[in-house]
Amino acid sequence: MTKITSTFTDKRLHLPYLDGLRGLASLYVVLVHVEPGIGEQLPMHWLFFVRAMKYGAFSVVSFIVLSGYVLMLPVARSENGHFSGSLINYIKRRSRRILPPYYIALFICLLIGAVVFICEKFTSFRWNEVAGFGSFSPKFSLIDVLSHLLLVHNLSESTYITINSPMWSIPTEWQMYFLFPLLLLPIWRRFGLLMVVIIAFVIGLIPIYLLNGFLEQANPWLLGIFCLGMAAADIGFSQKPKLVAMRNFLPWGRLAIIFTCIAFLTEWRRLGLHIWINQSFAGLAFACLFISLTKSIIEGKQPSLVLRILQHPWAIALGTFSYSLYLTHGPVLVFVRYFLFYLPISLDMFAAASYLLGTAMSLIIAYCFYLFFERPFMSGFLKKRKVKDAVI
Repeated sequence: MTKITSTFTDKRLHLPYLDGLRGLASLYVVLVHVEPGIGEQLPMHWLFFVRAMKYGAFSVVSFIVLSGYVLMLPVARSENGHFSGSLINYIKRRSRRILPPYYIALFICLLIGAVVFICEKFTSFRWNEVAGFGSFSPKFSLIDVLSHLLLVHNLSESTYITINSPMWSIPTEWQMYFLFPLLLLPIWRRFGLLMVVIIAFVIGLIPIYLLNGFLEQANPWLLGIFCLGMAAADIGFSQKPKLVAMRNFLPWGRLAIIFTCIAFLTEWRRLGLHIWINQSFAGLAFACLFISLTKSIIEGKQPSLVLRILQHPWAIALGTFSYSLYLTHGPVLVFVRYFLFYLPISLDMFAAASYLLGTAMSLIIAYCFYLFFERPFMSGFLKKRKVKDAVI
């Protein structure tokens, strides 16, 4: 069994802005997945709003960069480039954090599908695909179910957006949890930071350009974007002279703005660029942002507007149950839409209610889901419960 040791250079670092970013990104994903139209042309003011809601992929990129950053933090801050505990304990911690809420959310989706199937079988009810259009579908196959259970549904074009489509990114991140200690860290230790980023992008792009788009739906280039998060943590805390110089002299905040602009420009479909390009620039923007904000916090500088927004109590509170929000908002939005579809309301009112009621219900259901099905598996909650049991 591989042993992974760690010695932190100082006390445990808390970066609340990461929770704020996770929360706001999850809320944006909810807005992206609202379907405000019912077959007619939306009024012009809604078209502008809908177009602003088309960058949901950037939120997924932020999650991937953040994941690489957080996992790399204890490694970058250690004296020997390792993190504490064994490989088995690392997998157990990741499994406990990710899998129980995922499987419970999946079970709920399967239960809804079973109820719809029974109703269609024994009553006159028929699921209206137009009314229930969105990021959840109660119609799925046995292969869909098995691939979701095995966390491999991102590997097939026929399964990766079935059942609850936002769940496609969960197996992608889950697979990276294994690649991080088994592949990426050994490359980083042996060849350095630049090489691990280059090799990860090469691995991710080989299926696209040499294997005729094989596994393209899994977004394999996200492995390279994950490494950008690793790079941000290494640059932010490394004691290596070259990385210290990079950390102190490069204008990370300005670079974040520049890469953000390039990401939006390269997303423009008329340029005909593959989406990995604009997503990679978005990943660079988030990596630079993390370096800039963390450096600002450590040096005790006056918080910038971005940092104040991300550290706002509401953003941080939203971040505490952002994973539950991500898992549950799909079916909630679809059923809100299904309810509104049969009401005698105008197209304008339908769009407004879809966003307002859909977002409100998504937040309420997600918080309840968090309390019952996510928080009990979080390490902080488990430690408090153990202490309480010991006192009793």
